[in-house]
Amino acid sequence: MLRRDFLVRLAAGAASAGLGHGGGSLASTTQARVAARALAKLERISISTWSLHNYFRATRRKDFNLPGPMVALLDFPELIVEKYRVRHFEFCAMHFSSTEPAYLQEIKYALVHTLSTVVSLSVDIQECGPEGTFSDPDRKTRMAALCAVKQWVDVAHALGVRSVRVGPGKVNAEDLALSVESYKALAAYALAKGVRVTVENRGGFGTEHPEELVRLLKLTGPGRIGALPDFGNFPDDPTREKGLKMFFPYAQTVCHATGLEFNAEGAETRYNFPKVMEIAKKAGYRGVYSIEFDGPGDPYAGIQKTLDELLKYL
Repeated sequence: MLRRDFLVRLAAGAASAGLGHGGGSLASTTQARVAARALAKLERISISTWSLHNYFRATRRKDFNLPGPMVALLDFPELIVEKYRVRHFEFCAMHFSSTEPAYLQEIKYALVHTLSTVVSLSVDIQECGPEGTFSDPDRKTRMAALCAVKQWVDVAHALGVRSVRVGPGKVNAEDLALSVESYKALAAYALAKGVRVTVENRGGFGTEHPEELVRLLKLTGPGRIGALPDFGNFPDDPTREKGLKMFFPYAQTVCHATGLEFNAEGAETRYNFPKVMEIAKKAGYRGVYSIEFDGPGDPYAGIQKTLDELLKYL
């Protein structure tokens, strides 16, 4: 069964359940509409594997001591669908056990089995790290990084993923020529495979000075690469508001609905969640909100609280 058909039948099931004894009452119709709206909202949400990074062996912090079994990427789709009813995911490259065809085929089976999709790959790899390899002055270093990232574009293509997020590393903000050259080459390769390239405000680039990221997007050329706005990666609220207003016109596939800290009522306290959602809506954003919980405490509870905030303001 196609995923869209599944969702349509699920909404229809909710409607028929309400009509079972009421003969088409207003209450039953309202119930069906509420169920349909809830499904529509869930279609705009994904959950990143980074939200459970302490349960993946590759990214577990040494000081993390909360109970719970470790997670394998192959099990992530079923875990998330059963626990949160979310059927879109963002996978981090570091959580793949392999990129061999047989392993990717197992992932595809897990996605088909759960009627789910991967909307983005976060490509954080050694060859494209914080020391600036993707924007390195040495051409051989840049080419090595580009080749490494292209392999992840191939992985995205094999899994039917919409976009890959690739950071520029350490950037010379005064001269973006080398970064632009790398992104143009990567975008040409990715677009030929039906994959979009996105850049996130993170690692110091586009966080304190959002105009840096916008300049990179413009210099690379219209439609070649896009922005991946992250709600949490700003030093203060004025910069966050300024940056998100600048980024969302360039965002087409995914943004990060970051969960950091919540009060007793379940509201995000590190930044104004309703405000950032308002900015996204006013910009006409139609992409996916990917939950990236990165706060203290139980990450499973943190994901749920972030999900609740999204459902409230979508």
